[in-house]
Amino acid sequence: MIALVDCNNFYVSCERVFNPRLEGKPVGVLSNNDGCVVARSAEIELLGVAMGMPAHQIDPHIRRQCTLLSSNYALYGDMSRRVTDVLSQHTPHVDVYSIDESFLSFEGFEPESLEERCQVMRKQVRRDTGIPVSVGLSTSKTLAKIANHRAKKEESFAGVAIMHPNSDDTRVFLKRLPVTEIWGVAGRIAARLQTLGIETAWQLREAEPKRLRQHFSVVMERIIYELRGVDCIHLDDMTQPKQQIMVSRSFGRLTNNKTDLYEAIRAHVSRAGEKLRKQQGLARAIMVFVRTNRFRSDLPSYNKSLIVPLQHPTDDSRELARAARAGMERIFKENIWYRKCGVMLMDLCDHDHEQLRLLAEPLSDEKRARNERLMAILDKLNREHGKNTVRLGIPRKENAWELRCEHRTPRYTSRWDELALAKT
Repeated sequence: MIALVDCNNFYVSCERVFNPRLEGKPVGVLSNNDGCVVARSAEIELLGVAMGMPAHQIDPHIRRQCTLLSSNYALYGDMSRRVTDVLSQHTPHVDVYSIDESFLSFEGFEPESLEERCQVMRKQVRRDTGIPVSVGLSTSKTLAKIANHRAKKEESFAGVAIMHPNSDDTRVFLKRLPVTEIWGVAGRIAARLQTLGIETAWQLREAEPKRLRQHFSVVMERIIYELRGVDCIHLDDMTQPKQQIMVSRSFGRLTNNKTDLYEAIRAHVSRAGEKLRKQQGLARAIMVFVRTNRFRSDLPSYNKSLIVPLQHPTDDSRELARAARAGMERIFKENIWYRKCGVMLMDLCDHDHEQLRLLAEPLSDEKRARNERLMAILDKLNREHGKNTVRLGIPRKENAWELRCEHRTPRYTSRWDELALAKT
């Protein structure tokens, strides 16, 4: 059997661990720069606050009843690690799918004991971390994910739901479940399925796998078998290497300072390079872009982008930063107040399909190996000692591009100077 463990309202739950006064209160967590609501408690959802709603659009009467907090990713990441550590005590097979979801394999365990085991596991996670979790069990990842949704929504399951692939209960539920609720079936794919007369999960389960593979891909064929209870999807199927990697962010405040844009672009390139190396890719070109605030009609509007070809396909953040800076030099315009900038790595390939430009001189094996070792060490230090332990350049204090997070709670578990204080 396979279990999907999902943390309930994860960001909000992390905040409640260190501030129990928030229990039972409407709480929302905001996106970067305190823009939109990206996580909601059940209480704020009942007030009509939608996911993704801009904070400034929340009705003042409702907002006075709510607690809105800035994202505290350092805290959330560490709490996620702690939850995973507890899960690992119950089975050695834990695959982390996202910051708040993990797939667990209970192969070799007695099926009759799994519901009780998962209840014990839920209680230990809550006791040791303070985070509430729900567990969905089935013989495939797709059905486990559906079961997890039921565990959250249907109180009769008490947080642990088992869906046997051929049971009457599963058949009845899948006949009511729209295909848009299935893992891996997005809106556009669902629209194409509807043209084939497939609108529910049960209809998809009963479809001919080879026929739908011709219309879609091998992943769709595997989803059909998954709905039948056959575990055949690998997590990599749902996280294919990206063809483009973009990193951008709105500034904390408007700026017309060229140095602010250089520093922001350098930070974005560092993050993009890290993502590129993680998928073992190389970039052949990089696009740099800038934006002004389209809502400020009193200020000049300026939106510009530029693609800079790279001499060699590379994943070296230093080379990417040099190319991005050259691009920024060409598109920067004086006396313009900028709101946002970003980079996009383009024309990606893997190391086995690297192809040099016609007039480019190839890197020596020695230099290539040295660059790869340097980037590997940089990534390892940042992974083990925290984000931005080693970075390209040192940003100035009070710069305009840093995130605005006026309502961020302390990073209790990862900063010595922000530890929680116990008072007697």
